[in-house]
Amino acid sequence: MGSVANPGIDWREWQTLHALRDTPAIFERLQESTGSELQIQARLRKEFPETLVRAAISLQELRRKALVKFTLGDQLWLDRIGLEQCTSELVAAHKSARFAGLVWDFCTGIGSDAAALARHGCEVVTVDADPACSLRAKWNAAILSPDLSPMCMCALAEDMTDRSGLLHVDPDRRVTQATRAVRIEDYVPGLEQLQSWTREFDGGAIKLSPAANFGGKFSDTEIELVSVHGECKEATVWFGRLAGQKPWRATALPSGETLAGEPMEAVADIRPLGRYLFDPDPAIVRAGLVDLLAEQQGLARLDAAEEYLTGDSLVDSAFVRAFEVEAELSNNPKDVRAYYRTSQVGQLEIKCRHIPVDIDRLRKQLDLPGKEAGVLIFARVSGKARAVVARRV
Repeated sequence: MGSVANPGIDWREWQTLHALRDTPAIFERLQESTGSELQIQARLRKEFPETLVRAAISLQELRRKALVKFTLGDQLWLDRIGLEQCTSELVAAHKSARFAGLVWDFCTGIGSDAAALARHGCEVVTVDADPACSLRAKWNAAILSPDLSPMCMCALAEDMTDRSGLLHVDPDRRVTQATRAVRIEDYVPGLEQLQSWTREFDGGAIKLSPAANFGGKFSDTEIELVSVHGECKEATVWFGRLAGQKPWRATALPSGETLAGEPMEAVADIRPLGRYLFDPDPAIVRAGLVDLLAEQQGLARLDAAEEYLTGDSLVDSAFVRAFEVEAELSNNPKDVRAYYRTSQVGQLEIKCRHIPVDIDRLRKQLDLPGKEAGVLIFARVSGKARAVVARRV
């Protein structure tokens, strides 16, 4: 994520970044320092300018956090919003596999997508209106990938006329420093400009939040929902020659399992609770492909208004988490308390989708005398709210 249009460029951050890079000693001192942050700052300010000290401490903390997304995260050049909104190396590598040749990377940010595209062998040109973002992308490219061609320019500029090659764009999803935009209309650039680029370029990808209102916003495209370890991380709008034949796709990483289809082309059976309850991956749910997944795996829904699936045999798919059913109770706190009072459960995970449950209050009311781990799932079964006692498989 980066900036695409910034008429009032502030070069102070760019200058601070250069000063930090030219002062490696400040990071050496940080590594050696002990005590509270205030104590560390006080010692460092005796040797380095205050602005540089604050920037170095902030960068060191961001690098620690970046290790969740990047193998070499502790070496990258980062800012807070850039790290929060950037694509992890796992997802970026997955997306880059569709690209080839010349790729324009608009709103480059810290450069994670650009680096993945370059590693895949693409000729990447990064475009960002913020000089600090462009600088970070350039330095991060040297760490993460082969050569890039970072450019500090506005993607909306009149002289930005080259539309050859493919496009990747990661619009800014921050309404303010503290508020994330959900509506694509509030992104920068906004919906109209994003739609325009899908017509101007031969093909490409638009990165969106999985919570965005993308349904019906882009015609003749494929929308892919991507999850990582069971958490939906990104929605990608594939357009032009990079779009698949089906309008919706869900992909689970790191396995790479993928399912594409039309939500209305399958209708799953509804059956009573079987031996196993299956929780579909959130990418499947967000893409509207629960019925297609159920049909493919031989599973059934518990209820037309419930995403949970059921079956009597385990299935081999990264798109479901399996739970073996031990009991089916009424949605009555007294019955639930009575069951667990004599159980062997000592640690209980409580799950629900559409049934309102005060989980914290219920947990305080339960007597869990055992040592085993259990799961309590509130779900609608054939029109009735039920409490399903289970264990993770």
